[in-house]
Amino acid sequence: MQICTHLSFNGQCKEAFEMYARCLGGEIVFLQTWGESPMGSTFPDLANQVIHATLMVGDQRLTGVDTLASDYRKPQGFTVQVNLTDAAEAERIFATLAEGGAVPLALQKTFWAERYGLVTDRFGTPWEINCGLKPDLG
Repeated sequence: MQICTHLSFNGQCKEAFEMYARCLGGEIVFLQTWGESPMGSTFPDLANQVIHATLMVGDQRLTGVDTLASDYRKPQGFTVQVNLTDAAEAERIFATLAEGGAVPLALQKTFWAERYGLVTDRFGTPWEINCGLKPDLG
Protein backbone atom coordinates (compact mmCIF):
# COMPACT_ATOMS: atom_id res chain seq x y z
CA MET A 1 0.00 0.00 0.00
CA GLN A 2 1.12 3.54 -0.69
CA ILE A 3 -0.61 6.67 0.56
CA CYS A 4 -0.44 9.56 -1.88
CA THR A 5 -1.34 13.24 -1.61
CA HIS A 6 -3.67 14.44 -4.38
CA LEU A 7 -3.89 18.21 -4.83
CA SER A 8 -6.66 20.20 -6.50
CA PHE A 9 -5.97 23.44 -8.37
CA ASN A 10 -7.98 26.22 -9.92
CA GLY A 11 -6.39 26.10 -13.39
CA GLN A 12 -2.75 26.13 -12.21
CA CYS A 13 -1.94 22.42 -11.91
CA LYS A 14 0.57 22.27 -14.79
CA GLU A 15 2.42 25.39 -13.62
CA ALA A 16 2.44 24.15 -10.03
CA PHE A 17 3.70 20.67 -10.93
CA GLU A 18 6.45 22.11 -13.13
CA MET A 19 7.59 24.25 -10.18
CA TYR A 20 7.36 21.31 -7.75
CA ALA A 21 9.43 19.14 -10.11
CA ARG A 22 12.19 21.78 -10.25
CA CYS A 23 12.00 22.57 -6.54
CA LEU A 24 11.91 18.98 -5.26
CA GLY A 25 14.11 17.39 -7.91
CA GLY A 26 11.28 15.25 -9.21
CA GLU A 27 9.90 14.25 -12.57
CA ILE A 28 6.41 14.67 -13.99
CA VAL A 29 5.75 11.15 -15.23
CA PHE A 30 2.18 11.75 -16.41
CA LEU A 31 0.23 14.85 -17.37
CA GLN A 32 -3.02 14.78 -19.32
CA THR A 33 -5.41 17.63 -20.06
CA TRP A 34 -9.17 17.31 -19.88
CA GLY A 35 -9.24 17.82 -23.67
CA GLU A 36 -6.89 14.86 -24.22
CA SER A 37 -9.08 12.59 -22.11
CA PRO A 38 -12.38 10.84 -22.88
CA MET A 39 -13.98 13.50 -20.62
CA GLY A 40 -12.95 16.31 -23.00
CA SER A 41 -16.34 16.76 -24.64
CA THR A 42 -18.10 16.75 -21.26
CA PHE A 43 -16.15 19.78 -19.97
CA PRO A 44 -15.05 21.81 -23.02
CA ASP A 45 -14.18 24.83 -20.83
CA LEU A 46 -11.47 22.70 -19.16
CA ALA A 47 -9.92 21.42 -22.42
CA ASN A 48 -6.47 22.91 -21.70
CA GLN A 49 -6.49 22.25 -17.98
CA VAL A 50 -5.11 19.16 -16.25
CA ILE A 51 -7.32 16.14 -15.54
CA HIS A 52 -4.42 14.23 -13.98
CA ALA A 53 -0.77 14.87 -13.20
CA THR A 54 1.71 12.60 -11.43
CA LEU A 55 5.01 13.83 -10.00
CA MET A 56 7.54 11.31 -8.74
CA VAL A 57 10.23 12.37 -6.28
CA GLY A 58 12.26 9.24 -5.75
CA ASP A 59 9.65 6.64 -4.84
CA GLN A 60 7.21 9.27 -3.52
CA ARG A 61 4.16 10.24 -5.59
CA LEU A 62 2.25 13.53 -5.69
CA THR A 63 -0.81 13.80 -7.93
CA GLY A 64 -3.01 16.69 -8.96
CA VAL A 65 -5.93 17.97 -11.01
CA ASP A 66 -7.54 21.21 -12.14
CA THR A 67 -11.08 21.07 -10.80
CA LEU A 68 -14.19 22.78 -12.07
CA ALA A 69 -14.11 26.39 -10.85
CA SER A 70 -17.42 25.80 -9.04
CA ASP A 71 -15.91 22.81 -7.18
CA TYR A 72 -12.56 24.36 -6.25
CA ARG A 73 -11.92 24.90 -2.54
CA LYS A 74 -8.86 26.52 -1.01
CA PRO A 75 -6.69 23.80 0.60
CA GLN A 76 -7.08 23.62 4.36
CA GLY A 77 -6.71 21.17 7.21
CA PHE A 78 -3.50 19.53 5.93
CA THR A 79 0.07 20.22 4.82
CA VAL A 80 2.34 18.43 2.41
CA GLN A 81 5.28 17.51 4.63
CA VAL A 82 8.80 17.30 3.25
CA ASN A 83 11.36 15.64 5.53
CA LEU A 84 15.04 16.27 4.83
CA THR A 85 18.40 15.72 6.44
CA ASP A 86 20.31 18.59 4.78
CA ALA A 87 19.67 22.08 6.23
CA ALA A 88 20.89 23.91 3.10
CA GLU A 89 18.50 21.86 0.95
CA ALA A 90 15.65 22.59 3.39
CA GLU A 91 16.41 26.31 3.12
CA ARG A 92 16.51 26.17 -0.70
CA ILE A 93 13.21 24.29 -0.94
CA PHE A 94 11.53 26.55 1.61
CA ALA A 95 12.69 29.70 -0.20
CA THR A 96 11.48 28.37 -3.56
CA LEU A 97 8.06 27.46 -2.20
CA ALA A 98 7.80 30.85 -0.46
CA GLU A 99 8.29 32.85 -3.70
CA GLY A 100 4.97 34.61 -4.21
CA GLY A 101 3.41 32.67 -1.33
CA ALA A 102 2.94 33.20 2.40
CA VAL A 103 5.12 32.18 5.34
CA PRO A 104 3.07 31.53 8.50
CA LEU A 105 6.19 30.20 10.28
CA ALA A 106 9.70 31.01 9.10
CA LEU A 107 12.17 28.18 8.70
CA GLN A 108 14.07 27.90 11.98
CA LYS A 109 15.79 25.61 14.45
CA THR A 110 13.45 23.94 16.93
CA PHE A 111 13.82 21.53 19.81
CA TRP A 112 12.94 18.62 17.47
CA ALA A 113 14.63 19.64 14.21
CA GLU A 114 17.53 21.55 12.72
CA ARG A 115 15.05 23.42 10.53
CA TYR A 116 11.26 23.58 10.59
CA GLY A 117 8.85 25.96 8.90
CA LEU A 118 5.43 26.38 7.32
CA VAL A 119 4.85 27.93 3.92
CA THR A 120 1.88 28.22 1.58
CA ASP A 121 3.07 28.44 -2.01
CA ARG A 122 1.67 30.84 -4.63
CA PHE A 123 -0.76 28.11 -5.77
CA GLY A 124 -2.31 27.84 -2.30
CA THR A 125 -0.71 24.52 -1.31
CA PRO A 126 0.39 24.41 2.36
CA TRP A 127 3.81 22.86 3.00
CA GLU A 128 5.64 21.81 6.15
CA ILE A 129 9.43 21.59 5.86
CA ASN A 130 11.06 19.43 8.53
CA CYS A 131 14.81 18.89 8.54
CA GLY A 132 17.12 16.90 10.78
CA LEU A 133 14.64 15.10 12.98
CA LYS A 134 16.10 13.92 16.24
CA PRO A 135 16.06 10.09 16.22
CA ASP A 136 13.85 9.79 19.30
CA LEU A 137 11.20 12.15 17.83
CA GLY A 138 11.09 10.97 14.20
